[in-house]
Amino acid sequence: MGHQLQFSQDPNSKHLGTTVWDSSMVFAKFLEKNCRKGRFCPSKLKGKRVIELGAGCGVAGFGMALLGCDVVSTDQIEVVPLLRRNVEWNTSSITQINSNSDSFGSIQVAELDWGNEDHIKAVAPPFDYIIGTDVVYAEHLLEPLLQTILALSGPKTTIILGHEIRSTIVHEQMLQTWKSFFEVKIVPKAKMDSKYQHPSIQLFIMGLKPLAATAEKANSAVSSASENRTQGIDQQVNEVETSKSDPQKEVICGSSTSIDDSDSELKEDQLPLTRLPNGKLSEWEARRYGSMAARLLRDIKIT
Repeated sequence: MGHQLQFSQDPNSKHLGTTVWDSSMVFAKFLEKNCRKGRFCPSKLKGKRVIELGAGCGVAGFGMALLGCDVVSTDQIEVVPLLRRNVEWNTSSITQINSNSDSFGSIQVAELDWGNEDHIKAVAPPFDYIIGTDVVYAEHLLEPLLQTILALSGPKTTIILGHEIRSTIVHEQMLQTWKSFFEVKIVPKAKMDSKYQHPSIQLFIMGLKPLAATAEKANSAVSSASENRTQGIDQQVNEVETSKSDPQKEVICGSSTSIDDSDSELKEDQLPLTRLPNGKLSEWEARRYGSMAARLLRDIKIT
């Protein structure tokens, strides 16, 4: 969006939130591609209240702030110092370099442990948008995340989540949970940035189902924060919904999702690591190969 942002990481930290994960970059570049028209243009997002869950280094939150949103980036207390430094440095850089700073909204930092009622009350819900990237990497996180999303939501809240599939078990459980409470749309690959995308990274745009459809489940799983809320997002996601007549489908973990050109992308991802385009790797390609290698190494046991 015309800005060069820098995000510090902490390789010595034992917390996952001090690393920039790839789905946050996919999310930010998706916003950049779709900000010229439709629901993600600055004229429609100006002044919208956004909360980022599990913000980590803060990449996704800045994507929304650059489009005019007022963002609250949140994470656990151990991550907050690094997140705050990234927010302060990039905010200062944007306002100093860009004289037309009216296009930039705002971004602030807050501690938020999922399910903590005091933390949730302190950020003053409801929000227009709830965003998060790579926030589900273990099954035990699903329930507190769901409780928090419902507590932060209002009748017209839109939830946007970026997720990289690392475990089919966790992915299936996540989809089952989301579809029980939300209308779920998967952003087609054609709507993502042509470079910053990957077959294992998905973006979900969701809205609360009508209360009648979820009341029984909500009463058993969450607090009264879910009461009197109703939402469908079919109309809201027209700009990012794949045509129903599209014959191309990608089946992930048993669920059919509309994703463009999935077959060619999957084949490309399976090429040998030694076969490099023009003998060079872009920064994004190097990150993806590194991610693949890390997963391989994780599964190797030496006795």
